[in-house]
Amino acid sequence: MSRAMKDRLIWAVTFLVMLIICLPGLWVVLSAFRTNGEILTKPAVWIPQNLTLDNFRAIFGLGENVLAIPVGSYFLNSLVISVTSTVLAVVIGMSGGYAFARHRFPGKSGAFLWLMLSRTVPGIALSLPLFILWSWIGLIDTKLGVIVVYTAINVPFTVWLTEGFFRQVPRDLSEAAQIDGCTPWQAFWKVEFPLARSGIASAGIFAFLTSWNEYALASQLTRSTDSKTLPVGLMDFTAQFTIDWAGMCAMAVIIIIPALILTFLVQKHLIAGLTFGGVKG
Repeated sequence: MSRAMKDRLIWAVTFLVMLIICLPGLWVVLSAFRTNGEILTKPAVWIPQNLTLDNFRAIFGLGENVLAIPVGSYFLNSLVISVTSTVLAVVIGMSGGYAFARHRFPGKSGAFLWLMLSRTVPGIALSLPLFILWSWIGLIDTKLGVIVVYTAINVPFTVWLTEGFFRQVPRDLSEAAQIDGCTPWQAFWKVEFPLARSGIASAGIFAFLTSWNEYALASQLTRSTDSKTLPVGLMDFTAQFTIDWAGMCAMAVIIIIPALILTFLVQKHLIAGLTFGGVKG
């Protein structure tokens, strides 16, 4: 088999695998633009007969059928919680990653291993102890309570990722900047931080998407519209005997869009050629 034939075969297999992976998402997007009757049709209808925006109109209270679901409040809660927890996780994680990459201190290996092991605990296993603890200190059904949890969840991965990127930045660059008159802080912000921003951006994207899409813990720690996030709000479309699949899919599309926009905006920062760029400059 020729090299060109092998490449075509690899591309064909990759396309097929990606198509299978994307099918559920495609089904959700298509279902957001059709009625419940068409969604529940058997056999399933992949190509919608009549596309409609009624599901989105109903969610935002613009159509004839208005849903009593405060999507705007849920969206604002998700945005505040995700952005705040992401900023905190990146700041704390970047500081920790820089400390692990640049300094030696007693218990460094043990502390780093402890941080990494904390990522092995599934979030759902923390729901009961967190619920009890947050009930004692009055953080149930508050944005602050969810922000603290999401920050704690994201910090270990952020430390690990930024530590690897700071380790790739040559120490000589910072020392040269300090010889030229920069303080350690100036050398960090003007030399090391710009070279490691790809890793910091990657950590920020991961933290934001984790906070934006998380459901298990948020469903236990939130109760009212003052703190519910969009993933938790999806359950408002379920009743005792029926499920509004069309409305749920429309809201799922609303959840997906900000994540996609963020990913496309910062995708150029996901390339990790830091050491080469730093040494060449």
